[in-house]
Amino acid sequence: MQTIDCEILFRPANDQLRYLPEGPIDIGGSRFSWVAIQHGADAEIGSINIYDMSTGRQSMHELSGRPGFAFPTNEEGVFVIGAERTVGRYDSAADEWTELASDIDSDVENTIINDGVQFSGGLIFGTKDLEFATKKAGLYVMRDGQQPVRLRSDQLCSNGKVILQDDDPIKFLDIDSPTKTVVEYTLDGDSLSDPRVVLDLRDGEDVPDGMVGTPDGRSVIIAFYNPNEAPHGEARQYSLVTGEVECIWKTDVAPQVTCPLLIEHNGRVKLVLTTAVDHMPAERLQRHPNSGCLFIGETQFLAT
Repeated sequence: MQTIDCEILFRPANDQLRYLPEGPIDIGGSRFSWVAIQHGADAEIGSINIYDMSTGRQSMHELSGRPGFAFPTNEEGVFVIGAERTVGRYDSAADEWTELASDIDSDVENTIINDGVQFSGGLIFGTKDLEFATKKAGLYVMRDGQQPVRLRSDQLCSNGKVILQDDDPIKFLDIDSPTKTVVEYTLDGDSLSDPRVVLDLRDGEDVPDGMVGTPDGRSVIIAFYNPNEAPHGEARQYSLVTGEVECIWKTDVAPQVTCPLLIEHNGRVKLVLTTAVDHMPAERLQRHPNSGCLFIGETQFLAT
């Protein structure tokens, strides 16, 4: 098993962007976007951010709510974003929002949209209970041009997702973080199978958060959010065949790793990791001063 120490790629200049960055997505040309879910413990707004690895330039586009995911479209600077209980189309250049779907989780209180994944015909996304206490958060499929369909209504915090089979029936992996398991679903039309546990991670103190598949489809890389004292954070690569850990990436004095992204830059495949400050008391933050930074590490994957 290989262990790789990551370096800081981007240190936000303000506390707003350090609080809860998640969901990095490759948008082409050595650029990626990510969402700052909320700009502080009591904030009810967040932003979408864009980073250019070639120039080191970052831009922020503030939103009127708390985004859980943002996916690029085939239009430059235009994203499909899930924020609060609404999915919309956001033009970052014009700062224009067009609503596509609303009233997500309309029959329960205190949930907002969280992580998601794209597939060829739309997207799958989930919500989270803001108190992480009640199994009431939803899991949805939203096909292009259609309204979301709720597949489950008993999650706590819907996080990392990976598409295994894009054609119908769709097969995908899903993490409801408090369960500390990775499960596989088959989605046939709007009919969801029972979950099959693929990885059982309940022995660890840290919590699985975001997830990305490896290029060969045989493994996944999972970001682990560690709310306890730790000298570093971790993202781990697990074999879907054996369940064994194949590689660990470390983030120095930043234990709360939230999401991974594999991205090509300068002919190599890099791993970008977001880390967070949320729920971290001031004295703990002093011991973990890199929390809220974006990290980058080497990989053994070949560029296309």
